[in-house]
Amino acid sequence: MLAQSYMPAQSIHIVKNLENDKISPWYELNESEMILDTPSWNFYYAELRSF
Repeated sequence: MLAQSYMPAQSIHIVKNLENDKISPWYELNESEMILDTPSWNFYYAELRSF
């Protein structure tokens, strides 16, 4: 699942996976491609964080 916010981070929302309705809102991370495409932004693997 991917959460997104803009600066300053006053509100956070969950990003829907529009490419795969079967697993939405979850995303599959393909580490061999090193990029995660979302409707509003592309995330490189090195930019992703978890908590």
